[in-house]
Amino acid sequence: MLMLISPAKTLDYITPPTTSLFSQPDFLAESQLLIEVLRQQSPAQVAELMKISDELAVLNVGRYHSWQPNFTPANAKQAVLAFMGDVYEGLAANSMDQAQLDYLGQHLRILSGLYGLLRPLDLMQAYRLEMGTRLANSRGNNLYEFWGTRITDAINALEDETIVNLASDEYFKSVKPKLLQARLITPVFEDFKGGKYKIISFYAKRARGLMVRYAALHNIRQAEQLKAFDLEGYRLDETVSDAVRWVFRRRIDAAGS
Repeated sequence: MLMLISPAKTLDYITPPTTSLFSQPDFLAESQLLIEVLRQQSPAQVAELMKISDELAVLNVGRYHSWQPNFTPANAKQAVLAFMGDVYEGLAANSMDQAQLDYLGQHLRILSGLYGLLRPLDLMQAYRLEMGTRLANSRGNNLYEFWGTRITDAINALEDETIVNLASDEYFKSVKPKLLQARLITPVFEDFKGGKYKIISFYAKRARGLMVRYAALHNIRQAEQLKAFDLEGYRLDETVSDAVRWVFRRRIDAAGS
């Protein structure tokens, strides 16, 4: 079983990592190609391209120019500990012991616009490059064309029987489902609010991280075991689920929110 999640825009390079173990990203040569393209962009162009503030654009242009492929703990940080945001707050990898982090290394991958596919403990230098960015490059007009089938091929090479898609639509579009050799399952998280169940972005993102955490805490090896996921009040609703789309529901008041 392999779980896929999205990265986060917010990064934490201040808090010391909770492990000294690390690995190197597999697609650094590809990342270097993208960095070379990004280094040609001015702050104003980056602000327009990414729809971000001038301040953030200046920050990230600086990151592109300081980026170097020799990743060490002195200039980079393990991806699952560097990303912040709703998914990663639910995952809470910084509270896991080494055995649980090792589990993540076997069963979790992070999709990335710059790095393609990251292992949790892959060192990563700070960046901002969302997968949906229309960055013209030598392979096409956007990052989906740049990565092509490379991410899918890397997933297939892991030879997992089941892929659990916990990534956003934007990032999962970098994967080619028809080319996947594994069974694909997509958990969906809905909350009861306003008289009906619906996906609430903040809660759904957190729940994706919670499911990864649940898997690590329980050392889950088979995707079917995820049906017992029950953190923060979620339960599988068999009546609205099917073989490939598992719907987990809760009432907001039941979660104490």
